[in-house]
Amino acid sequence: MAEPTQGTTMDHILQEISLVGRKLECMASLTAVTKSMCLDIAGFQSQVAGLDQRVTTVETRIASWVDRDQELLYLRSKLIDLEDRSHRDDVRFLGCPENIEGMDIHSYIRETLPKLTGIIFAPPWEFQRVHRLGPKRREDANRPCPIIASLLRHVKARQLLQAARAHGPFRLDDLEVRLTANFSKETSERRRAFLAL
Repeated sequence: MAEPTQGTTMDHILQEISLVGRKLECMASLTAVTKSMCLDIAGFQSQVAGLDQRVTTVETRIASWVDRDQELLYLRSKLIDLEDRSHRDDVRFLGCPENIEGMDIHSYIRETLPKLTGIIFAPPWEFQRVHRLGPKRREDANRPCPIIASLLRHVKARQLLQAARAHGPFRLDDLEVRLTANFSKETSERRRAFLAL
């Protein structure tokens, strides 16, 4: 009777050893999987570190772009101011049909201004230059190109523009002519928006 018990115990021990062996094999495969996962995690960590470095670089660039944008806005405002200052002696004539001036636009403006405004200066009108703005248009164009007259003296340009503001549009025969300052496009748009309020 001792032998069957001993055989049963032996079988039982062998089964337990076999079970422990299978568990060790599972643990070995789990260890291999864990090592593989550790390697994957290490790879992810290096990728995240690389991405973090790239994000930091992008953030630095964006910060420099913001600084550049502010600098560009400042420089643009200075440029607009310089353009407006360089044109402060200019007067813009709006509503003069194309080719009304003939061949000599200087003489036409010099003769037309006293008739148009009623202002006569003791020394005659002195211009640095007089020209049409933009390309020549057809004579029947609805909006003829403005004439820009750059006076030699800023004081006379200011007096002329003050008279134009006080009087409004001038009449010359059947024409309605407006005189305005020759501001930059940006300043003109800001003035229009302000006056529209």
